[in-house]
Amino acid sequence: MVGKPSPETVSTKIERIAELAKQMPSVALTSLSHHIDIEWMHEAYRRTRKDGAPGVDQMTAEEYAKNLEANLRALLGRAKSGDNYRAPAVRRVYIPKGDGKKLRPIGIPTFEDKVLQRAVAMALEAVYEQDFLDCSYGFRPKRSAHQALQQLWHATMDARGGWVYEADIEDFFGSVDHTKLREVLSQRVRDGVLTRLIGKWLKAGVMEEGCVYHPETGTPQGGVISPLLANIYLHDALDLWFEREVQPRLRGKAALIRFADDFVVVFEKEVDAHKFADVLPKRFAKYGLRLHPGKTRLVKFERPRTPPQGDKSAAGSFDLLGFTHFWGRSLKGNWVVKRKTAKDRFKRALRRISMWCRKYRHTPIDAQHKQLSRKLRGHYAYYGLTGNGRALAALRDHVRRIWFKWLQRRSWRSRWTWERMGRLLEAMPLPPTRVVHSIYTRSEPVT
Repeated sequence: MVGKPSPETVSTKIERIAELAKQMPSVALTSLSHHIDIEWMHEAYRRTRKDGAPGVDQMTAEEYAKNLEANLRALLGRAKSGDNYRAPAVRRVYIPKGDGKKLRPIGIPTFEDKVLQRAVAMALEAVYEQDFLDCSYGFRPKRSAHQALQQLWHATMDARGGWVYEADIEDFFGSVDHTKLREVLSQRVRDGVLTRLIGKWLKAGVMEEGCVYHPETGTPQGGVISPLLANIYLHDALDLWFEREVQPRLRGKAALIRFADDFVVVFEKEVDAHKFADVLPKRFAKYGLRLHPGKTRLVKFERPRTPPQGDKSAAGSFDLLGFTHFWGRSLKGNWVVKRKTAKDRFKRALRRISMWCRKYRHTPIDAQHKQLSRKLRGHYAYYGLTGNGRALAALRDHVRRIWFKWLQRRSWRSRWTWERMGRLLEAMPLPPTRVVHSIYTRSEPVT
């Protein structure tokens, strides 16, 4: 009987891979899979979410755990033997998009496949974390969206705004060229077991309404390895190219900030911005990628020089990571880059809260208050940036009104008035808006 695996043991192996990759930055590593043993598989299982929907085999995490040791050993043996492992198709379902009108397709792999993808991702991540540049933030350990936002704030302030290239890659995760991806991977990883598994995931196919079809492009839908493969692809297609070939040819300063497939580039000089805008589509075409014509644009974002007296904001703005970035006046009257909740994200948050209040309007009021408070705190946790207090307060006020609206509709006999609602909010106040990510050392309530 094997004892309970220790994460520290696996951590030591990961550190060993990372050190090897760091010592040989230009060498393709050929012996990574021998680190993946039963302890590694147990750690991969521990890191895999257990609350996801089942895949095509309808196996849940709870059912898989009933015979965990035998299941993991069988999975490890099939994965390493090569021909005995067959990647299952990904079950495709559709969920509403942010506007609530269109549907977004998502893939649901089997739970066992998630565990194996996590095991491979752990090994690849140890290698590529030594290669990835500071400009990329999405789906990387110890790197967050707020760090990307802070880096963007410093870049725009240092360049006094300049020009901002706001980019959107059209259907990125469905457009990754398989041949090009294998070519990029081979520059750093040539372990037969890992490359064979990745190849099988790329060819696994998608099941929709009982039919399986095999896309010729794209990363594994819904797979835990998909974000890592996306980062590897854009590291080669964009990050390295920008650092090695673009920046040395520029006349002024420039900064690339990328979070997964969302990125902006800040330019000090207009001529540099236009040259980049001309060249980037050609670069992406080599990787099978296209920029969305309606969502990609060049924004004049220069800091105002002589603003009219009393002017609080300036024209020119762009969106990234759920925030609109614009020039505004600080409390001291200086021009600074400010961030506020983007309109589409604000409307999405209200729509979801309204749908929730409608669905649960008959539940006890104290339970409703508890859930609404949790939702607001979750919103503050992401959107609570310095300078965004007005948008947070507006959301809180709208939530009050939405809650009141659906309390009135609990039944035709409902006698809810604003006076009664006021007494309820005095007894059960909604959490005050709070700047969670402050440029200052302390986070204080803003209302």
